[in-house]
Amino acid sequence: MFYRDERLALFIDGSNLYAAAKALDFDIDYKLLRTEFMRRGKLLRAFYYTALLENEEYSPIRPLVDWLNYNGFTMVTKTAKEYTDSMGRRKVKGNMDIELAVNAMELAPHVDHIVLFSGDGDFRPLVESIQRQGVRVSVVSTIRSQPPMISDELRRQADNFIELDELRDVVGRPPRPESSYAQTSNSEVEPETESAE
Repeated sequence: MFYRDERLALFIDGSNLYAAAKALDFDIDYKLLRTEFMRRGKLLRAFYYTALLENEEYSPIRPLVDWLNYNGFTMVTKTAKEYTDSMGRRKVKGNMDIELAVNAMELAPHVDHIVLFSGDGDFRPLVESIQRQGVRVSVVSTIRSQPPMISDELRRQADNFIELDELRDVVGRPPRPESSYAQTSNSEVEPETESAE
């Protein structure tokens, strides 16, 4: 699936990858993830997309964002919008799809292979467009969760589907107790997202 001389770029939909790993009950070790894809090809860029809550004294994702910034990842963030739904529940909306799509289209002429860490079906037209430019696209998500975290349309469109659960031994670490998520460098704010479909 990978060629040692191909130029690679990683596009990580932070909240989507976090949700998929959580559904499989493991944490991603981003240092191992980057090392794994450097081994598979010539890694040019590794982008990580996430929305951040403003006006919070402490954000559980801040340590991860800071660590990734200093360890070879290009961070793309924006302020999440907070609102109260009709049932009075506090919701957070922070969709990064447009930012990811724009960056992928800009970088496509300079790479041979893009690896998209997301199961969001909204990315199917993006994948199709990148493929028309001669770039191979692999998608990393999971079908082993209930429900599956990847849309069928996105999985069919991709050149390769990589089951996240099969990367567990390479890029994962055992889950930590729920109470320690706020202290780890691997917690992710879960903004309201649409399903994989």
